[in-house]
Amino acid sequence: MEAIFVYIAKSAVLMLLFYCAYFFLLRKETFFNSNRWFLLSGLIVSSILPLLSYTKIVWTDATQNLNTNIESALLSIPEKQNSDINWNYVILAFYGIGLLIFLLKLAIDFYSLNAIIKGKKVKQQADFKFIDTQENIAPFSYFEYIVYNSSLYTATELENIIEHEKVHSDQNHTIDVLFSRFYSIIFWFNPIVWLYKKAITQNLEFIADKEASKKLADKKVYQYTLLKITTHENCVAITNHFYQSLIKKRIVMLNKNQSKKRNSWKYYVVIPALAAFVLLFQIEVIAKERPQIVNENESNIKSVDVYKIRKNSTDAELNEIKNNLQKNHNIKFEASDVRRNSSDELTSIVVDIKKGKQRAKSVQSSDKAINEFGVLVITYKNGDKKIGIQTINDSNKESKVATSKDITAVNANTDKKNDTNLSSSDSQIIITNNPNSKTNTNVNINSFTSTKTNSDTNSNISTVVTTDSDSKTSTKITIVGEKGNIAFASPAKKNKAEGTPLVIIDGEEMPANYDLKRIDSKHIEMINIYKGEDAISRYGEKGSNGVIEIELKAGDKHNK
Repeated sequence: MEAIFVYIAKSAVLMLLFYCAYFFLLRKETFFNSNRWFLLSGLIVSSILPLLSYTKIVWTDATQNLNTNIESALLSIPEKQNSDINWNYVILAFYGIGLLIFLLKLAIDFYSLNAIIKGKKVKQQADFKFIDTQENIAPFSYFEYIVYNSSLYTATELENIIEHEKVHSDQNHTIDVLFSRFYSIIFWFNPIVWLYKKAITQNLEFIADKEASKKLADKKVYQYTLLKITTHENCVAITNHFYQSLIKKRIVMLNKNQSKKRNSWKYYVVIPALAAFVLLFQIEVIAKERPQIVNENESNIKSVDVYKIRKNSTDAELNEIKNNLQKNHNIKFEASDVRRNSSDELTSIVVDIKKGKQRAKSVQSSDKAINEFGVLVITYKNGDKKIGIQTINDSNKESKVATSKDITAVNANTDKKNDTNLSSSDSQIIITNNPNSKTNTNVNINSFTSTKTNSDTNSNISTVVTTDSDSKTSTKITIVGEKGNIAFASPAKKNKAEGTPLVIIDGEEMPANYDLKRIDSKHIEMINIYKGEDAISRYGEKGSNGVIEIELKAGDKHNK
């Protein structure tokens, strides 16, 4: 609804711009034909230009303190205001009533016109069809039809009238009248549109008067005819009728000297104004954070490309991503298990990308619509490339879930002896799927004892996926802290000299001898692992041996 109001406001501003240019600069000039196209262009531009926009992406550095930003964002969400009246529907109903009234008036005008023309004797002459009616109405033209009452005028007056209406018919002025009429019906609430419609009709009369007077021997007789026609007030609204309430202006313009050509510069005044409108209102600036590369030395990176997959991505867009990855990076992209809801939004998709021995796979599934994610391609200065998948978590959980980066670990390896579900690739990239999905929550606590981050890097944050060998489902585990192996499987198997990690379940500290095997994997929602300084900064000396945070599903809080 807001988009409709914005469009209406922009369209009104553009129409006002063209009308002011005509009223203050062009109205008194005799460039009648040029004025005609200028006014019609104003209607077209004010209708189309607000629909066109240019998107400008501004890349910003990612915020360092993720916790603080998430909390601030949550606090800044305005509370919903309860209201019994939906003003959007009230305004829409008001507009609909007005639109219906004006459409009904238009239908009546068409009916009246048809009643005048239908069944009358038509005299064909060249491209014109003349109808001599007995009704007391002002002469008018409608496309090729010219209607008049010959009994009301002398032969000379009738000749003047017919020449005038021939100009209207020959130059298709009826199209201008109908176009401005339809536009005024659609935007009936805008007062400018009625002034604009009047300006179009007035200028058409100036054109017909000028052209007709060129073919007549006595211009004064033509002007007397204009004065005489003012006594006939009955006319059909959707036609070019000879009588107008602006007779004085028509006579003045008929006797005015031709405007000098150098005054044509006035038509170009609107161009800088239109350019300013586009720059101010039609450029949509989108701020995006630069992708944060985990476990990589930024000084060696040449470029980072992210191919976004959104909930409303079409099959054609997915195919375009596939072609671009193959063409630009020689990466194979496959999308399978694609399912959509009634709104044509993606609810399920499996993305598999391969480049040599590297492989990345993402399984996205949701009851409503998937979260945005993308294929990540890192290009190094030496020409090497690494692939991954960037995920975005839209969860409204408490801010601790945001301590994990939304970018999956690059080049996270697995111990192939203990995990038979993964391929034997030397450079396997394990990617997490949506942690909110019902199909992604099972995890074997022991399975992550064999998972390790790349020990050759200096990063302190990585994200890995653990897989349950029975159900072949996975959950998200985030490791924050020093590099190295993860060895937090069971306190009983821990080296005594190293000590046991602190276990926190749903915010509650567990005893030192707590056995993680007590938790059934199907009850786990998410696991966060903190090591080194990150663990100590959060939990003090109690976290010096590492911290394991486990969040259980909402209905399984009793399974501690």
